[in-house]
Formats: sequence, structure tokens, C-alpha cells
Amino acid sequence: MSYTEETASFASEGERLVGILSQPDTPAQIGVVVVVGGPQYRVGSHRQFVLLARALANAGFAVLRFDYRGMGDSEGQPRQFESVSADIAAAIDALQQRVASVRQVVLWGLCDGASAALLYCFEKQDPRVTGLCLLNPWVRSEASLARTQIKHYYTQRLMQKSFWQKLLSGKMALGALSDLTDNIRLSTSGSGWLRAEKQSFQHSMAQAWQRFEGQILLLLSGDDYVAKEFLEYVNTDAAWKDTWAHPHLQRHSLSEVDHTCSSAVSRQRVEQLTLDWLTQQSARGQRSHDAVVA
Repeated sequence: MSYTEETASFASEGERLVGILSQPDTPAQIGVVVVVGGPQYRVGSHRQFVLLARALANAGFAVLRFDYRGMGDSEGQPRQFESVSADIAAAIDALQQRVASVRQVVLWGLCDGASAALLYCFEKQDPRVTGLCLLNPWVRSEASLARTQIKHYYTQRLMQKSFWQKLLSGKMALGALSDLTDNIRLSTSGSGWLRAEKQSFQHSMAQAWQRFEGQILLLLSGDDYVAKEFLEYVNTDAAWKDTWAHPHLQRHSLSEVDHTCSSAVSRQRVEQLTLDWLTQQSARGQRSHDAVVA
């Protein structure tokens, strides 16, 4: 299907945002807003978001990718991913105003863009958002990072002969030993860090996930510490205990794929998984519409 691309300029709380709209000739009723992880702008690492938007538009789905306030070509002061819900809402408005056929919106996010999408659902509970595509969500805390490093780095190092040779010979740097002991302390600190953070952004994400009634596509790269940290967090934190029981969850583990899916093969794999999932949603929505009309 052919499509066009045009600049989309719109306002968020009085400041101008800039995006690019990829619009098919005959758009589906589901549109996509790409929520960019930071700090980067709407193009994405190695043009990841450009190529994703074009692949989806070629299949009939309108896609808007945009810059938060303070990033890229948008006005305003830079902000963290916890503070972009107003910008996401403005982008959804802009997509629907420009593509009248779009009735439902999917938020597609990488890293803290995925986290921002969940936080938007936590704060806004926007009925227009019927799907979330989350690639390697960001849940970083000191404790979760320590657990991930212990499990996926230090455990491997302890199995290596070279590690013990360095340790016993006194050639291991004191800083490396200090890092190891600090990580062990943090990883075994129990729930103390949870009490200190109180209602952390991670817990807000968990609540949004649990009460979200739409479809969720979770993509986790196999060669990525952010993805491993997400798994570690979900499997050990009480707030996320029902994560895998979500009734509308599709989960895919992407072996030998890095954080931003930098190879052409891995990028195309993510594009195809996203497209297959969107096509399923579109067919489901059409069936529901036909049932109502009948």
C-alpha cells in the first residue's frame, strides 16, 4: 500500500511539538503513536523509528512519531520520561485530527518510551489507547540493577578460571572487588529499597499494566541488560506478581537481539511481530464492529 509522510506540528501545554506522520492511502481504524525513549528524537537509533513507521504505514497503519518537549525540533525544556504524559496525549489528539479514520490508538515504546507509555495509562486511563507495544521496558533501580549484574555477569565470572587466578594472585583491582560486594549487598537488601521509594514509577507501571484492558505486546531482547533487568524486577517484586497472567498479553523473547535491534534482521523481526499483532487487533476490531452493525 502506498503512503505519504508529512510534518505534524501540534501544541502541548502551549509549546510546539514536531512529529512526522506516515499516512497510508486507506488507513486502518487503529493508528500508532511511537513514544520515543530518551535521550533521542523521533528518528531513533540507526533510524529505527523511521523504518518501523514506514513498514507499518506500508501495511495500512497510520503512524505518528514525535519529539517530546525539549528534544529534537520541539519547543520547551527537556524532561524525563516520567513527565511526558501531556505530550503523549497531544500526539494522540494530533493523530486523530489528521487521520479521521483512526478510532483506536496503540502506543509503541522502546526502553523508557515503553515505561512512559505505561505511565500515561496510569495517569490518564485514556479509552482511545487499546494497545501497548513495549520493547525492553525500563525499570531501573539500584537493587534491580545489582540483582541483574549478579545473575547475568558476576555468576558467569565466578565460573571462569581467570577470575580466580586474578583474585588469588592479588591482581584484581580493589574497585572491582568493591563493586562486587556493593552489588551483593544491594541485591540482598530485600524490600527495604521498596519502602524507601514508596510509590515508585515502577509500581505505577505495574498498576497500569494490571488494570489495562487492551492488548499488550511485550518484546524482550535476549542480548540486553535492560530486558534482563525487567524480567528480574517482574519476577521478584510483589507489585508485578500478576504480570504474566494478563489476559491479553503476547510475549516474545528475541534471542541474540540487542537493546535497539540494531541489525537489519532483528529490526525486521520486531517490525513483523508488531505488524502481525496489529493485524490481529485490526481483525478483532472489525469483527466487533460487524457484530454491532448486524
